[in-house]
Amino acid sequence: MNPIDSALLTDLYQLTMLQTYFDRGMREIAVFELFVRRLPPRRNFLVAAGLEQALDYLETLHFEDDELRWLADRGLFTRDFIDELAALRFTGDVDAMPEGTVFFAEEPILRVVAPLPEAQLVETRLINLLSFQTMIASKAARCVLAAPGRLLVDFGLRRAHGAEAGLLAARAAVIAGFAGTSAVLAGSRFGIPLYGTMAHSYVQAHDEEVAAFVDFARTQSGPIVLLIDTYDTEAAAAEVARLATRLRPEGLRVDGVRLDSGDLADHARKVRRILDEAGHPEIAIFASGNLDEWRLQELVRGGAPIDGFGVGTDLVTSADCPSLDSAYKLQEYAGVGRRKRSEGKSTWPGRKQVWRVRDRAGGLDHDVLALEGGAREGEALLQPAMRAARRVMARAPLEEMKRRASDGMASLPERLRALERAEPYEVRVDDGLRRLAAEVDARTTAAAAGGSVE
Repeated sequence: MNPIDSALLTDLYQLTMLQTYFDRGMREIAVFELFVRRLPPRRNFLVAAGLEQALDYLETLHFEDDELRWLADRGLFTRDFIDELAALRFTGDVDAMPEGTVFFAEEPILRVVAPLPEAQLVETRLINLLSFQTMIASKAARCVLAAPGRLLVDFGLRRAHGAEAGLLAARAAVIAGFAGTSAVLAGSRFGIPLYGTMAHSYVQAHDEEVAAFVDFARTQSGPIVLLIDTYDTEAAAAEVARLATRLRPEGLRVDGVRLDSGDLADHARKVRRILDEAGHPEIAIFASGNLDEWRLQELVRGGAPIDGFGVGTDLVTSADCPSLDSAYKLQEYAGVGRRKRSEGKSTWPGRKQVWRVRDRAGGLDHDVLALEGGAREGEALLQPAMRAARRVMARAPLEEMKRRASDGMASLPERLRALERAEPYEVRVDDGLRRLAAEVDARTTAAAAGGSVE
C-alpha cells in the first residue's frame, strides 16, 4: 500500500479519542467544518484546492490487516476496539466549495456530517490535503495577478518538501492559473501540460555551446527552447539567431530561449534586440531563477520583454506564507450546536452556508455566513459533494477549476487583486447564527456551573 493512502496517516489523539467514543457508545451524528481562522498577513483572499484528493481519501478509508496488527501490538487499545476499526468505513455526507473558489477567513470550505468516530478520525488528513493545496493555489494566484497574460510554469518539484507535496503543488498551481509544470508524474497523474528546456549541465557536457544547441534541436519532437546563460548570454543569443536561420531548411523551428540568472530584465532586452535584428521576432524569451510574485510584478511593470516564467522554490513552499491557520472543528453533535470559545480561537456553531452577494456589475460585494437552510440572496458556495459516502459532485477537469479561479479573481474588488495587504473583504455574520452562538454559550455556561461528573 502507498503510505499516503494508509488510515494510519493520522495523529495518535484521533485514535485515543475513538477508543473513548467506542467505550462510551458515542456514535451520534457529528458536524465538523474546515475553515481558515484568519488570512495570512500577505493574503487578501484564498483559493480553495484539494477537494478531489480529500474525497478520494474518504471513499477508500479503511485499515489494512497488517495495520491493525501493528496497532494491537502497541498495547494502547483494547481488542474490541481494534475489531471495531477493522469494520470502520466513512459513511457520511460532505458539502464543499468547488476547487478554484475564491474564499475568505472563517468561511467553511468543507463540511463533514457523519457518525462521530468517522468524522473525528478523518480530521488530520483532510486538513493536510486541503490546507496544503489551498496554500499553494493562493500563492500561485498572486503570481498570475502579478504577470497577467504571461505563460507561467511550475518548476518546483525538486525543491518541494517531498514527492506528494511536489505533485499536489503542480496541480494547485494549475487550478490558480498556471499553464503547466515540469513535473512529469504530475502530467501523467493529473493531465497537466508539461514544459521543459535543458540544464546547464547539458550545455557543459558539450565541448561547444553551439553543438549543444544543434544536438538538442535535432533530437527533440516537442518545442525547442534553448538555455543561453551558461557562459555569455548575449553571445549565446547571437548563436541561437544564426542557428534558427540555419535550421529552417530542415523544418526545425527554435521556439524560445531561457534565461536563468543575472539581471533578467537587462538580459531580456538585449536578447530581444539580438533576436529581432536577426529576423527572429517569433523566438520567445522565457525566464526562471528565484522568482516570486513580487519579482514577476517588478519585471512586468518594468517592461521586460519576457513572454513566460518558470516559478519554483517560492511557489511550492509558499515561501512567504508556508502555512495556513486552518481548523476542522465540531459545530454540532447529536443535533445540538457546539462551539469552541477559546480566546482567539472561538468558532461559530451549527451547520453553515456561505452566501456570495455581487454588485450590479457582477463583482464581489460581500459574503454572508449563515446557518444552513432556506433561500437567501446570493450564491450558495458550499455544494453537495458526497451523500452516504457516495460522490454526488462530478469529477471536474482542471480547466474547469482554472476557469472558476480566474472568474473569481476577476470579480474581486480591485484592492484585493493587489499584492499589498488591503482593507479586508466584508464577511457578514447572520443574526440567526449569532443567536445560536448565544444559546450555545448560555447552555455550556449553565452546564459548567451546575453539572457533575459521575
